Amino acid sequence: MVQAAVENAMVVKQDLRVVGEVRRFVRLVTGQWGMDDFVPCLVASELVTNALQHTSRLDDDVTLRLGRTDDGALWMEVQDTTPALPHMPETDPISEAGRGLLIVDQLCRCWGVRPLADNTGKVVFAVIDAA
Repeated sequence: MVQAAVENAMVVKQDLRVVGEVRRFVRLVTGQWGMDDFVPCLVASELVTNALQHTSRLDDDVTLRLGRTDDGALWMEVQDTTPALPHMPETDPISEAGRGLLIVDQLCRCWGVRPLADNTGKVVFAVIDAA
């Protein structure tokens, strides 16, 4: 699979209240591409929320980028400034927290993470098949 050229990007300020704006941005972009927006909005919400919750400093922004792969899938990536890599935790069957990456894993063709140079952060990416 070839990574998509980044076609759209949004800088997200360090505030969990902006996740609604992230979903609006994703709806706008997927609508322009004629794609269903439910799964992309959910995945973007989870990845951006994780990045905002785990970013190193309160003044560090997060960047969301969207593109298309050669086969028409949606390429999504979220860049933050913390070098800590995400992992899927053991889930408590009663707890409602800690399920974000499990949701991403179930809804995406694939997802992964790549560290930035000099340990300055990371990019978490996900590929979502066109519906």
